[in-house]
Amino acid sequence: MEKVSKAAFILVLLVAAMLFQSPLSVKGESSERKFTLTTTVTYSNNDNETIWDLSGEDYAISLFMNNSWQSVSLVECSLPLNSTRNDENGNLLGFLNWTQLCPGQSASYTVKYDIVSKSRLLPNIREDLSQNLLDIPSDLRNEYCKNEGSWLLDDTSLQGKAAELAGTETRVLSIVKNFVRWITDNIVYDWHAEIPKYPNETLNGQEGDCDDKAILLITLCRIVGIPAYLQVGCIYSFLGYSNDTYWEGRVTNVEIQIGWHGWAMVYIPPWGWLPVDLTYVPIDPNLNNPLNAIRGAAVTGQDVIQYMNFTHTDYVGASRRLRDFIQENRFYIYMVDEMRMNFDFGSVWGFIDQVLRVVLVATAVIAVSLAVVFVYKWEKSRKTSM
Repeated sequence: MEKVSKAAFILVLLVAAMLFQSPLSVKGESSERKFTLTTTVTYSNNDNETIWDLSGEDYAISLFMNNSWQSVSLVECSLPLNSTRNDENGNLLGFLNWTQLCPGQSASYTVKYDIVSKSRLLPNIREDLSQNLLDIPSDLRNEYCKNEGSWLLDDTSLQGKAAELAGTETRVLSIVKNFVRWITDNIVYDWHAEIPKYPNETLNGQEGDCDDKAILLITLCRIVGIPAYLQVGCIYSFLGYSNDTYWEGRVTNVEIQIGWHGWAMVYIPPWGWLPVDLTYVPIDPNLNNPLNAIRGAAVTGQDVIQYMNFTHTDYVGASRRLRDFIQENRFYIYMVDEMRMNFDFGSVWGFIDQVLRVVLVATAVIAVSLAVVFVYKWEKSRKTSM
Protein backbone atom coordinates (compact mmCIF):
# COMPACT_ATOMS: atom_id res chain seq x y z
CA MET A 1 0.00 0.00 0.00
CA GLU A 2 2.89 2.36 0.77
CA LYS A 3 4.25 1.83 -2.75
CA VAL A 4 0.83 2.57 -4.23
CA SER A 5 0.54 5.82 -2.23
CA LYS A 6 3.98 6.99 -3.33
CA ALA A 7 3.16 6.20 -6.93
CA ALA A 8 -0.14 8.10 -6.67
CA PHE A 9 1.61 11.14 -5.18
CA ILE A 10 4.20 11.17 -7.97
CA LEU A 11 1.44 10.83 -10.56
CA VAL A 12 -0.39 13.85 -9.14
CA LEU A 13 2.79 15.92 -9.33
CA LEU A 14 3.40 14.88 -12.92
CA VAL A 15 -0.15 15.72 -13.95
CA ALA A 16 0.06 19.14 -12.29
CA ALA A 17 3.42 19.88 -13.92
CA MET A 18 2.12 18.92 -17.36
CA LEU A 19 -0.98 21.07 -16.97
CA PHE A 20 0.87 24.15 -15.83
CA GLN A 21 3.25 23.84 -18.79
CA SER A 22 0.48 23.03 -21.23
CA PRO A 23 -0.01 24.65 -24.65
CA LEU A 24 -2.98 26.53 -23.13
CA SER A 25 -0.56 28.89 -21.44
CA VAL A 26 -0.69 32.46 -22.80
CA LYS A 27 2.74 34.02 -22.96
CA GLY A 28 3.34 37.67 -22.16
CA GLU A 29 0.11 38.27 -20.26
CA SER A 30 -0.23 41.84 -19.03
CA SER A 31 -1.18 42.82 -15.49
CA GLU A 32 -2.82 45.98 -16.83
CA ARG A 33 -6.55 46.60 -16.69
CA LYS A 34 -8.23 48.73 -19.33
CA PHE A 35 -11.36 50.82 -18.93
CA THR A 36 -13.44 53.30 -20.87
CA LEU A 37 -15.10 56.17 -19.01
CA THR A 38 -17.82 58.19 -20.74
CA THR A 39 -19.32 61.31 -19.17
CA THR A 40 -22.26 63.28 -20.56
CA VAL A 41 -23.32 66.56 -18.95
CA THR A 42 -26.44 68.53 -19.85
CA TYR A 43 -26.96 72.11 -18.65
CA SER A 44 -30.48 73.56 -18.79
CA ASN A 45 -31.40 77.20 -18.21
CA ASN A 46 -35.08 77.24 -17.24
CA ASP A 47 -34.92 80.82 -16.01
CA ASN A 48 -36.97 83.26 -18.09
CA GLU A 49 -34.61 86.18 -17.66
CA THR A 50 -31.13 85.16 -16.52
CA ILE A 51 -28.31 84.26 -18.89
CA TRP A 52 -26.12 81.49 -17.53
CA ASP A 53 -22.53 82.58 -18.08
CA LEU A 54 -20.48 79.43 -18.12
CA SER A 55 -17.06 80.28 -16.80
CA GLY A 56 -14.16 78.56 -15.15
CA GLU A 57 -14.99 75.06 -13.98
CA ASP A 58 -18.51 75.22 -15.47
CA TYR A 59 -17.05 74.33 -18.84
CA ALA A 60 -13.82 72.69 -17.76
CA ILE A 61 -13.12 68.96 -17.85
CA SER A 62 -10.45 67.12 -15.90
CA LEU A 63 -7.83 65.32 -17.95
CA PHE A 64 -7.08 62.97 -15.03
CA MET A 65 -3.63 61.99 -13.79
CA ASN A 66 -0.92 60.14 -15.64
CA ASN A 67 1.60 58.45 -13.37
CA SER A 68 3.23 55.11 -12.60
CA TRP A 69 -0.16 53.66 -11.56
CA GLN A 70 -2.30 54.74 -14.49
CA SER A 71 -2.41 56.21 -17.98
CA VAL A 72 -5.49 58.18 -19.07
CA SER A 73 -6.13 59.72 -22.48
CA LEU A 74 -9.03 61.82 -23.77
CA VAL A 75 -10.17 60.01 -26.93
CA GLU A 76 -13.45 61.79 -27.71
CA CYS A 77 -14.91 65.20 -26.93
CA SER A 78 -18.13 66.48 -28.49
CA LEU A 79 -16.99 70.10 -28.11
CA PRO A 80 -13.60 71.47 -29.12
CA LEU A 81 -11.12 72.41 -26.41
CA ASN A 82 -10.14 76.06 -26.30
CA SER A 83 -7.16 75.47 -24.08
CA THR A 84 -5.59 73.34 -21.37
CA ARG A 85 -3.86 74.43 -18.20
CA ASN A 86 -3.08 73.34 -14.67
CA ASP A 87 -5.19 74.70 -11.84
CA GLU A 88 -3.69 75.83 -8.54
CA ASN A 89 -3.87 72.25 -7.23
CA GLY A 90 -1.77 71.00 -10.15
CA ASN A 91 -4.63 69.25 -11.97
CA LEU A 92 -4.62 69.43 -15.76
CA LEU A 93 -7.92 70.83 -17.06
CA GLY A 94 -9.32 71.25 -20.55
CA PHE A 95 -11.63 74.19 -21.28
CA LEU A 96 -14.48 73.68 -23.72
CA ASN A 97 -15.54 76.09 -26.45
CA TRP A 98 -18.73 77.15 -24.71
CA THR A 99 -19.57 80.43 -22.99
CA GLN A 100 -23.25 80.91 -22.07
CA LEU A 101 -26.82 79.58 -22.03
CA CYS A 102 -29.71 81.91 -22.86
CA PRO A 103 -33.09 81.57 -21.11
CA GLY A 104 -34.85 78.36 -22.11
CA GLN A 105 -31.73 76.91 -23.69
CA SER A 106 -30.09 73.53 -23.00
CA ALA A 107 -26.78 72.18 -24.17
CA SER A 108 -24.77 69.01 -23.64
CA TYR A 109 -21.28 67.70 -24.07
CA THR A 110 -19.81 64.20 -23.95
CA VAL A 111 -16.24 63.20 -23.20
CA LYS A 112 -14.68 59.76 -23.38
CA TYR A 113 -11.47 58.55 -21.77
CA ASP A 114 -9.40 55.43 -22.31
CA ILE A 115 -7.77 54.26 -19.09
CA VAL A 116 -4.94 51.82 -18.45
CA SER A 117 -4.64 50.84 -14.79
CA LYS A 118 -1.33 49.29 -13.80
CA SER A 119 -0.13 47.08 -10.97
CA ARG A 120 0.10 48.90 -7.68
CA LEU A 121 2.37 48.20 -4.74
CA LEU A 122 2.92 50.00 -1.46
CA PRO A 123 6.00 49.74 0.77
CA ASN A 124 5.91 47.52 3.84
CA ILE A 125 5.00 50.03 6.54
CA ARG A 126 5.77 49.35 10.20
CA GLU A 127 5.53 51.63 13.20
CA ASP A 128 9.02 50.74 14.40
CA LEU A 129 10.41 51.87 11.04
CA SER A 130 8.55 55.19 10.98
CA GLN A 131 10.57 58.37 11.09
CA ASN A 132 9.66 61.37 13.23
CA LEU A 133 8.01 64.74 12.72
CA LEU A 134 11.41 66.42 12.51
CA ASP A 135 12.32 64.20 9.55
CA ILE A 136 9.63 65.78 7.37
CA PRO A 137 11.24 68.16 4.83
CA SER A 138 10.51 71.80 5.64
CA ASP A 139 9.47 72.60 2.06
CA LEU A 140 6.69 70.00 2.26
CA ARG A 141 5.50 71.37 5.61
CA ASN A 142 5.43 74.87 4.14
CA GLU A 143 3.46 73.68 1.09
CA TYR A 144 1.02 71.18 2.59
CA CYS A 145 0.47 72.38 6.16
CA LYS A 146 -1.03 75.77 5.37
CA ASN A 147 -4.18 77.16 6.93
CA GLU A 148 -6.07 77.42 3.65
CA GLY A 149 -8.95 75.98 1.65
CA SER A 150 -11.03 73.50 3.59
CA TRP A 151 -8.36 72.94 6.24
CA LEU A 152 -9.40 75.01 9.27
CA LEU A 153 -6.12 74.88 11.15
CA ASP A 154 -7.00 77.79 13.44
CA ASP A 155 -10.17 76.14 14.78
CA THR A 156 -9.61 75.59 18.50
CA SER A 157 -11.72 72.42 18.71
CA LEU A 158 -9.70 70.85 15.91
CA GLN A 159 -6.43 71.99 17.48
CA GLY A 160 -7.43 70.48 20.80
CA LYS A 161 -8.41 67.15 19.25
CA ALA A 162 -5.16 66.96 17.24
CA ALA A 163 -3.06 67.66 20.34
CA GLU A 164 -5.04 65.14 22.40
CA LEU A 165 -4.65 62.34 19.86
CA ALA A 166 -1.00 63.03 19.01
CA GLY A 167 0.03 63.32 22.65
CA THR A 168 3.80 63.05 23.08
CA GLU A 169 4.19 60.69 20.11
CA THR A 170 6.74 61.82 17.51
CA ARG A 171 6.66 58.94 15.02
CA VAL A 172 4.58 60.11 12.05
CA LEU A 173 3.00 56.75 11.28
CA SER A 174 1.95 56.28 14.91
CA ILE A 175 0.32 59.72 15.00
CA VAL A 176 -1.59 59.02 11.79
CA LYS A 177 -2.62 55.65 13.24
CA ASN A 178 -4.05 57.43 16.32
CA PHE A 179 -6.01 59.82 14.11
CA VAL A 180 -7.42 56.96 12.01
CA ARG A 181 -8.40 54.97 15.10
CA TRP A 182 -10.30 57.89 16.64
CA ILE A 183 -12.13 58.88 13.43
CA THR A 184 -13.10 55.25 12.78
CA ASP A 185 -14.45 54.84 16.31
CA ASN A 186 -16.22 58.19 16.63
CA ILE A 187 -17.34 59.49 13.23
CA VAL A 188 -20.35 57.64 11.82
CA TYR A 189 -20.56 57.21 8.06
CA ASP A 190 -23.22 59.54 6.60
CA TRP A 191 -24.85 58.02 3.51
CA HIS A 192 -26.95 61.07 2.65
CA ALA A 193 -24.48 63.94 2.41
CA GLU A 194 -25.26 66.18 -0.58
CA ILE A 195 -22.38 68.55 -0.02
CA PRO A 196 -18.99 68.06 1.67
CA LYS A 197 -18.47 69.30 5.21
CA TYR A 198 -15.80 71.39 6.83
CA PRO A 199 -13.71 69.45 9.36
CA ASN A 200 -15.18 71.21 12.41
CA GLU A 201 -18.68 70.25 11.22
CA THR A 202 -17.65 66.60 10.89
CA LEU A 203 -15.98 66.71 14.30
CA ASN A 204 -18.92 68.34 16.07
CA GLY A 205 -21.66 66.41 14.25
CA GLN A 206 -19.69 63.15 14.50
CA GLU A 207 -20.78 61.98 11.05
CA GLY A 208 -19.52 62.29 7.51
CA ASP A 209 -18.89 60.44 4.25
CA CYS A 210 -15.61 59.50 2.58
CA ASP A 211 -14.34 62.98 1.74
CA ASP A 212 -15.65 64.46 5.02
CA LYS A 213 -13.64 61.96 7.06
CA ALA A 214 -10.63 62.49 4.81
CA ILE A 215 -10.83 66.28 5.23
CA LEU A 216 -10.97 65.86 9.02
CA LEU A 217 -7.91 63.59 8.96
CA ILE A 218 -6.03 65.98 6.68
CA THR A 219 -6.76 68.90 9.00
CA LEU A 220 -5.56 67.01 12.08
CA CYS A 221 -2.40 66.05 10.21
CA ARG A 222 -1.69 69.58 9.07
CA ILE A 223 -2.22 70.98 12.57
CA VAL A 224 0.61 68.82 13.98
CA GLY A 225 2.87 69.45 10.95
CA ILE A 226 2.21 66.37 8.80
CA PRO A 227 1.73 67.26 5.10
CA ALA A 228 -1.59 66.03 3.72
CA TYR A 229 -4.15 66.74 1.00
CA LEU A 230 -7.35 65.33 -0.49
CA GLN A 231 -7.48 63.05 -3.53
CA VAL A 232 -10.62 61.87 -5.33
CA GLY A 233 -11.16 59.20 -7.93
CA CYS A 234 -13.62 56.81 -9.53
CA ILE A 235 -14.18 53.13 -8.77
CA TYR A 236 -15.21 50.57 -11.36
CA SER A 237 -18.19 48.53 -10.13
CA PHE A 238 -19.43 45.73 -12.39
CA LEU A 239 -23.00 45.75 -10.99
CA GLY A 240 -23.02 49.35 -9.85
CA TYR A 241 -25.92 51.65 -10.72
CA SER A 242 -27.35 54.76 -9.04
CA ASN A 243 -29.67 57.59 -10.02
CA ASP A 244 -29.58 60.39 -7.46
CA THR A 245 -31.22 63.81 -7.48
CA TYR A 246 -30.22 66.52 -5.02
CA TRP A 247 -30.02 70.26 -4.44
CA GLU A 248 -33.82 70.58 -4.48
CA GLY A 249 -34.07 68.52 -7.65
CA ARG A 250 -31.74 70.76 -9.64
CA VAL A 251 -28.94 68.21 -10.10
CA THR A 252 -29.32 64.60 -11.25
CA ASN A 253 -26.39 62.22 -11.33
CA VAL A 254 -26.62 58.79 -12.98
CA GLU A 255 -23.73 56.40 -12.36
CA ILE A 256 -23.39 53.17 -14.35
CA GLN A 257 -20.71 50.71 -13.19
CA ILE A 258 -18.93 53.55 -11.43
CA GLY A 259 -18.75 55.25 -8.07
CA TRP A 260 -16.79 58.24 -6.80
CA HIS A 261 -14.59 58.21 -3.74
CA GLY A 262 -12.29 60.44 -1.71
CA TRP A 263 -9.29 59.70 0.52
CA ALA A 264 -6.34 61.46 2.14
CA MET A 265 -2.79 61.54 0.86
CA VAL A 266 -0.35 61.87 3.77
CA TYR A 267 3.42 62.28 3.80
CA ILE A 268 4.88 59.63 6.13
CA PRO A 269 8.69 59.34 6.18
CA PRO A 270 10.67 57.35 5.20
CA TRP A 271 8.07 56.06 2.70
CA GLY A 272 6.81 59.39 1.33
CA TRP A 273 3.25 60.04 0.17
CA LEU A 274 0.81 57.28 1.15
CA PRO A 275 -2.98 56.99 0.69
CA VAL A 276 -5.06 56.83 3.86
CA ASP A 277 -8.60 55.57 3.27
CA LEU A 278 -11.14 55.83 6.09
CA THR A 279 -14.24 54.37 4.46
CA TYR A 280 -13.45 51.80 1.75
CA VAL A 281 -10.90 49.18 2.76
CA PRO A 282 -11.98 45.78 1.38
CA ILE A 283 -9.39 43.80 3.35
CA ASP A 284 -10.60 45.29 6.66
CA PRO A 285 -13.96 47.09 6.22
CA ASN A 286 -14.24 48.00 9.92
CA LEU A 287 -10.59 49.07 10.16
CA ASN A 288 -9.91 46.84 13.15
CA ASN A 289 -6.26 47.55 12.36
CA PRO A 290 -5.89 51.30 11.65
CA LEU A 291 -2.78 50.70 9.52
CA ASN A 292 -4.99 48.88 7.01
CA ALA A 293 -6.34 52.31 6.08
CA ILE A 294 -3.00 52.57 4.26
CA ARG A 295 -2.21 48.96 3.38
CA GLY A 296 -5.69 48.29 2.01
CA ALA A 297 -6.65 51.74 0.72
CA ALA A 298 -9.07 51.44 -2.20
CA VAL A 299 -6.71 53.28 -4.55
CA THR A 300 -4.17 50.46 -4.23
CA GLY A 301 -6.59 48.34 -6.28
CA GLN A 302 -6.57 48.58 -10.06
CA ASP A 303 -10.33 49.25 -10.19
CA VAL A 304 -9.77 52.71 -8.69
CA ILE A 305 -8.61 55.57 -10.92
CA GLN A 306 -7.07 58.73 -9.51
CA TYR A 307 -8.97 61.79 -10.73
CA MET A 308 -7.97 65.06 -9.04
CA ASN A 309 -6.01 66.45 -6.09
CA PHE A 310 -7.23 69.19 -3.78
CA THR A 311 -4.20 70.66 -2.09
CA HIS A 312 -4.95 74.40 -1.75
CA THR A 313 -8.44 75.36 -2.94
CA ASP A 314 -11.56 75.33 -0.78
CA TYR A 315 -13.13 72.06 -1.92
CA VAL A 316 -16.04 72.43 0.51
CA GLY A 317 -16.68 76.10 -0.20
CA ALA A 318 -16.64 75.59 -3.98
CA SER A 319 -19.30 72.88 -3.70
CA ARG A 320 -21.52 75.11 -1.56
CA ARG A 321 -21.17 78.11 -3.83
CA LEU A 322 -22.19 75.99 -6.81
CA ARG A 323 -25.18 74.60 -4.90
CA ASP A 324 -26.34 78.10 -3.90
CA PHE A 325 -25.91 79.39 -7.45
CA ILE A 326 -27.91 76.53 -8.97
CA GLN A 327 -30.70 76.82 -6.41
CA GLU A 328 -30.98 80.61 -6.62
CA ASN A 329 -31.63 80.34 -10.36
CA ARG A 330 -33.73 77.94 -12.39
CA PHE A 331 -30.67 76.09 -13.60
CA TYR A 332 -30.45 72.31 -13.91
CA ILE A 333 -27.60 69.85 -14.42
CA TYR A 334 -28.01 66.26 -15.61
CA MET A 335 -24.89 64.08 -15.52
CA VAL A 336 -24.29 60.50 -16.63
CA ASP A 337 -21.04 58.68 -15.84
CA GLU A 338 -20.50 55.21 -17.29
CA MET A 339 -17.40 53.07 -16.84
CA ARG A 340 -16.72 49.88 -18.77
CA MET A 341 -13.92 47.37 -18.47
CA ASN A 342 -12.32 46.50 -21.79
CA PHE A 343 -11.37 42.85 -22.29
CA ASP A 344 -8.89 41.85 -24.95
CA PHE A 345 -8.82 38.28 -26.26
CA GLY A 346 -5.48 37.52 -24.66
CA SER A 347 -6.57 38.49 -21.14
CA VAL A 348 -9.88 36.63 -21.44
CA TRP A 349 -8.18 33.49 -22.78
CA GLY A 350 -5.59 33.78 -20.04
CA PHE A 351 -8.35 33.80 -17.43
CA ILE A 352 -10.01 30.76 -19.05
CA ASP A 353 -6.61 29.07 -19.17
CA GLN A 354 -6.13 29.51 -15.42
CA VAL A 355 -9.63 28.18 -14.68
CA LEU A 356 -9.09 25.14 -16.92
CA ARG A 357 -5.79 24.37 -15.25
CA VAL A 358 -7.35 24.41 -11.79
CA VAL A 359 -10.27 22.24 -12.94
CA LEU A 360 -8.00 19.73 -14.65
CA VAL A 361 -5.63 19.46 -11.69
CA ALA A 362 -8.58 19.00 -9.32
CA THR A 363 -10.04 16.32 -11.61
CA ALA A 364 -6.69 14.51 -11.79
CA VAL A 365 -6.26 14.60 -8.01
CA ILE A 366 -9.77 13.21 -7.46
CA ALA A 367 -9.23 10.47 -10.05
CA VAL A 368 -5.91 9.41 -8.55
CA SER A 369 -7.36 9.50 -5.04
CA LEU A 370 -10.22 7.23 -6.09
CA ALA A 371 -7.73 4.89 -7.73
CA VAL A 372 -5.71 4.70 -4.51
CA VAL A 373 -8.84 3.91 -2.50
CA PHE A 374 -9.86 1.27 -5.03
CA VAL A 375 -6.42 -0.39 -4.96
CA TYR A 376 -6.35 -0.28 -1.17
CA LYS A 377 -9.77 -1.96 -0.88
CA TRP A 378 -8.83 -4.53 -3.51
CA GLU A 379 -5.60 -5.39 -1.69
CA LYS A 380 -7.47 -5.65 1.61
CA SER A 381 -10.20 -7.90 0.20
CA ARG A 382 -7.61 -10.13 -1.54
CA LYS A 383 -5.67 -10.62 1.70
CA THR A 384 -8.89 -11.38 3.59
CA SER A 385 -9.93 -14.01 1.06
CA MET A 386 -6.53 -15.66 1.39
